[in-house]
Amino acid sequence: MNIGKSFQNFWMAVVVASIAIFSPAIQSAGLLKPSDGSLPDLELKDHQVKVVIEDGYAITTVDQVFHNPHGKDLEAIYSFPVPEHGAVNELTVWIDGKPVTGEVLEKKQARKVYEEEKAAGRDAGLTEKDSYKTFDTSVSPVRAGQDTHVRLAYFQPAHVDTGIGRYVYPLEEGGVDEEKLAFWTANEKVTRSFSFDLHVRSGYPVDAVRLPNHPQAQIQKLAEGEWHVHLGNSRAPQADTEEEGSNTAQQNIALPIENQSGAVFTLDKDLVVYWRHKAGLPGSVDLVAHKPEGKDRGTFMLVVTPGDDLKPINEGKDWVFVLDISGSMKGKYATLADGVERAMKKMRSEDRFRIVLFNNNSRELTSGYVNASSQAVSEYTQKVLSTVPGGGTNLYAGLKKGLDSLDADRTSALVLVTDGVANVGETQQRQFVDLIRKKDIRLFTFVMGNSANRPMLEAMTKASNGFAVSISNSDDIVGQILTATSKVTHEALHGVKLKMKGVKTADITPENIGSLYHGQQLVILGHYYGDGMAKVSLSGKISGEEKQYTTQFAFPEVATDNPEIERLWAYAAIESMNDEMQDFGEKADLKQAVTDLAVEYSLVTDYTSMIVVKDEVFEKRGIKRNNQKRLAIENAAQQQRATRPAQSRRVDTQQPMYQSNRSSHSGGGALDIWTVMLFVPLIWIAFQVRRESEAG
Repeated sequence: MNIGKSFQNFWMAVVVASIAIFSPAIQSAGLLKPSDGSLPDLELKDHQVKVVIEDGYAITTVDQVFHNPHGKDLEAIYSFPVPEHGAVNELTVWIDGKPVTGEVLEKKQARKVYEEEKAAGRDAGLTEKDSYKTFDTSVSPVRAGQDTHVRLAYFQPAHVDTGIGRYVYPLEEGGVDEEKLAFWTANEKVTRSFSFDLHVRSGYPVDAVRLPNHPQAQIQKLAEGEWHVHLGNSRAPQADTEEEGSNTAQQNIALPIENQSGAVFTLDKDLVVYWRHKAGLPGSVDLVAHKPEGKDRGTFMLVVTPGDDLKPINEGKDWVFVLDISGSMKGKYATLADGVERAMKKMRSEDRFRIVLFNNNSRELTSGYVNASSQAVSEYTQKVLSTVPGGGTNLYAGLKKGLDSLDADRTSALVLVTDGVANVGETQQRQFVDLIRKKDIRLFTFVMGNSANRPMLEAMTKASNGFAVSISNSDDIVGQILTATSKVTHEALHGVKLKMKGVKTADITPENIGSLYHGQQLVILGHYYGDGMAKVSLSGKISGEEKQYTTQFAFPEVATDNPEIERLWAYAAIESMNDEMQDFGEKADLKQAVTDLAVEYSLVTDYTSMIVVKDEVFEKRGIKRNNQKRLAIENAAQQQRATRPAQSRRVDTQQPMYQSNRSSHSGGGALDIWTVMLFVPLIWIAFQVRRESEAG
């Protein structure tokens, strides 16, 4: 029996079970309107997205044109899900034909300015963050019979896991914010022009790019590490066919055109883009820094991509499935039960399982651990299938029940499957974290959709040294299966510590790294002072044994290519402080620190918003144009980077930290994994369609 393959098949089925709970009845991001019909609809004419992914982060710019076909001025509100670890850094509204860039103020102050300008009938825009759920942009007025042009930009980390990068443009609303959905309905239609253009600019060779749910997308290789993706009712020039291995860069610029056919485009599905690095790349350390001339302090992002040093695990395990059966599961529970059945059929004879269900309360289907015999699997999957979903989401009760009766002599893991938000019983993040820390168990969480409480779920998994996987409806199911499987079937580096000597560093985030899993990158942000050589060591334990990796490299005296690194550091520091407040409660000093940092670096947070008013109003109200200046510096750097090929940021070439190549899904075997990824989503969709047909 091939134990490793059997265990991998089991985990592939576990992830399918997790993904299968996704609801087909999703809400989408869009132009919002009162559901009572008191105001006429506004038209979303144009929606054009440009994304650049390079140097470990993505910059997304969204240009939209709203049209008011009616006889009176109206307010437009555009809401979209918060991207994973995304931060809004620009809101620009065209006023009297001129673009005016927003500035960040304390949240209540920004809202006050907006309401005063709106009441006076003057042009104003406002972007606010609704906790972990959405960014809401208000624009007033959209004048009668006229268009209003709005630009929104945000950035986020864009790292690579097991050789594959993933970018999500979030459009699907998860449907868990019942209060908002009760008041608003979404008009996600784009009536004239839609385009999505994404550039991957990698310092390492990229050998494939794909969009799982959009086969009509135009994908073009420009150079070894540069690719362009175009989607929409806009044209992109056709470049000459490129010979394999050619380094000739081809220009591929989208040319928006009006929708002559009268077809309507909808913003109802996430856009997911994958890019795959070439197999056989070495483990590496990359440094991206920003340090203006004459400044003593610089900002840096250090990305460690480990070599493939973590060995496979073949011992038997105990698995606890904690499954959400709340009311939001109606219509999808049969698919969940089917996935659980297939998961348990793939378990080995050495494995045991328990099943815990939760809604308003929790209960265990199994009476303690059950050996994974075919008879037991059949019995308990029937019990899962016969359960009727309903009620609220008492996540705490489900976790507590799942953590009961752990066997200290066996390796245990808990698989949490939920698509919602804790709304019954205990809801405070600190209580969840404390509960997890009481037990020696790895928590593996599948974060479903754009409205799940991602911050709390990630905090819980971090406390257990587990990992969280975000899932979109538009994801490659097999891709997420492979990524999750590799982390569970291999050793991990626990108690990770990174030390730097020779150059003074400060304000490092994250402060506590925790564990590094197979294929996972380590990303550190911080400040450094001066310049020169630094000795860097990465240490931890693998299966209880100490392990250390070392290298040395130089921090630059001047670096101006990547000014966005300053905002990336600031937002990471803000997220860390937000986590602390979620754990221990809101504190005045931390709240003020977040506010001050967000205002200094012009970031939209829980405590700050971005306001746009006329230039003379900014001046009259004494609002400094800090963001306008910062954007000018960032835009100039982006234009400079675009004129030259993507550059490698590797700094450990003289003294490599790793002697082995990095982990990868690519290469080896009779069947290439990327080929498999082309077919499994189609098989899965066909399976779902068949199920729905049979159910009807």
